[in-house]
Amino acid sequence: MNKRSSALARIFAVAALAVALIVAIVAISSALSGDDSNESSGRHHGGTKTHRAHHVHVPVTYEVKSGDTLISIAHRMGVPVVRIENLNPEIDPQSLIVGEQLKLRQPR
Repeated sequence: MNKRSSALARIFAVAALAVALIVAIVAISSALSGDDSNESSGRHHGGTKTHRAHHVHVPVTYEVKSGDTLISIAHRMGVPVVRIENLNPEIDPQSLIVGEQLKLRQPR
């Protein structure tokens, strides 16, 4: 192999390594960000999410399951934590009991 082809091979090797590194960084970055196409469409120019009105039926009560926290229940059911605390003044938010019934809204 002559010097000219050896230098050209080294340049291509470095370029291929750089491209592979960029592809790896993009793949890792997108995996860690957790963005999906549905969420990114809900963003406006400032980069913050816009809240869309969801008409989700909120049941009157919720039965506490193993591993539940007041925050996870509120998030899953679409009810503010403060509302759950106001409707259930007797509960200790730090130690929910499995099987306990929490009020999520006033019955109609």
